[in-house]
Amino acid sequence: MPLRARIQIVILTIQHIYYPILAIIGVPVNLLTIVILSQRKCGLSKCVTRYLMAMAVMDLLVLIFDLILRHIPVVFWEGFLFLYSVPVCNIHAVLLFAATDCSVWFTVTFTFDRFVAICCQRLKTKYCTERTGALVLGTVTVLSFSKNVFWYFMLTGWYVLVNDPWFCRITLEAQKSEAWGAIEFLHYILTPGIPFILIMLLNALTIRHILMTSRARSRLRAHRSGESPRDTEMESRRKSIILLFVISVNFILLWAVFMVSSIWARMMNIDNATQYMHGAVRDIGLLLQLLSCCTNTAIYAVTQTKFREEMKTVVIYPFTRIINFTK
Repeated sequence: MPLRARIQIVILTIQHIYYPILAIIGVPVNLLTIVILSQRKCGLSKCVTRYLMAMAVMDLLVLIFDLILRHIPVVFWEGFLFLYSVPVCNIHAVLLFAATDCSVWFTVTFTFDRFVAICCQRLKTKYCTERTGALVLGTVTVLSFSKNVFWYFMLTGWYVLVNDPWFCRITLEAQKSEAWGAIEFLHYILTPGIPFILIMLLNALTIRHILMTSRARSRLRAHRSGESPRDTEMESRRKSIILLFVISVNFILLWAVFMVSSIWARMMNIDNATQYMHGAVRDIGLLLQLLSCCTNTAIYAVTQTKFREEMKTVVIYPFTRIINFTK
């Protein structure tokens, strides 16, 4: 058997195990995160809590629309043949890609909010508020759904149960149209191409500001007291931005393969001279991209002590109620 076919069989075997486990773990974990953050007992500001809760909601929707309703039926196609007679694939595509856009761009808006909070003290009081956060998140949601309406017209309502970026049958006009190709290419540039650049830029500026501020404060404190005692304020600030950096790095690492493979595939369709990329790269990118919808809860638990405490409380609560009822 050719190496390419053997690699594809290995990937398919991994998908048969990986996708069900990811669904079983990912959905409850995101629901748990939403419940914990909605109680507002994690010691985070209202603005940060709203961003994190919105990200958890969109991650949950991506798991439902992408993992459960798209990839699992493709992998276990024998049990989902009835989908061939359900003409809602283009609607499904709009919801799926809109939720994915929101998940990605919510990470960008959260990164920008923390950049303003750390680096722009004058703007902080006006921008880093719960009301502004709600307005930004609402605007991103409306724009994401508006942007992805074109999938309704590009795709048909019929499923093909194939693990491609387009999991619906494509209209003949879309296949032959250069305009549709340009729109699709732009789609992958906007998500996640531009978010990659913005997140790295904002984090670089934030790190630069933190280093400059830390050095200035150290020199000032040493000049005043003749020594460099422990700076509790800077330690607190460093802890508060660990969450931001870990979320950003997690997003970049888990989305990188998918972004490269998606843009490369579109370039191949535009220019036949572009070298072929093995389908396994795209499949691995999809595996990692879906994993990114389940990792934020682990990040919160590792970086936030009060979140861990609330998680233990929520997890233990049903068992406590059962024990009390039994007694």
